[in-house]
Amino acid sequence: MEFRTEAQKACYEKVSPWMKELFGEFAMTRNDAPAIAVVIGSAVAQVGIIPWGNDDATINTRAYVVTGAEATPELMRYLLRENDNMRFGAFGLDNDDDVFFEHAIVGSTCDKNELKASVMAVVMTADQYDDKIVARWGGQRALDRMG
Repeated sequence: MEFRTEAQKACYEKVSPWMKELFGEFAMTRNDAPAIAVVIGSAVAQVGIIPWGNDDATINTRAYVVTGAEATPELMRYLLRENDNMRFGAFGLDNDDDVFFEHAIVGSTCDKNELKASVMAVVMTADQYDDKIVARWGGQRALDRMG
């Protein structure tokens, strides 16, 4: 696996064992990128370690909530209003209009409890909202795409 900075490598080496401790068999490391996937319920989250300048990294957890939903103004309004209720993270859309939920924390100052809170906020939110969004706007949950 290639790292773009020493800080990214150090952060990954710190976080990877924590992910295995916290999520056990539900945490799967990727060989092609500094990232760990976590499957909980119908949600699949990816915890990626991303360089932040040369001296730090961010730990970015993103779960695709729904792919293929119709990106109507009503759905956009719903997601923005739900963002107002979130303690950690926010909904967004990627270039394909797929709905994701994401949260990022600073790598150098992160501890195991903060990592757990961040990852759990993302996967639990995705798991809670995927069925609601599919029922109203169509599309597929992450787990449905995998099967």
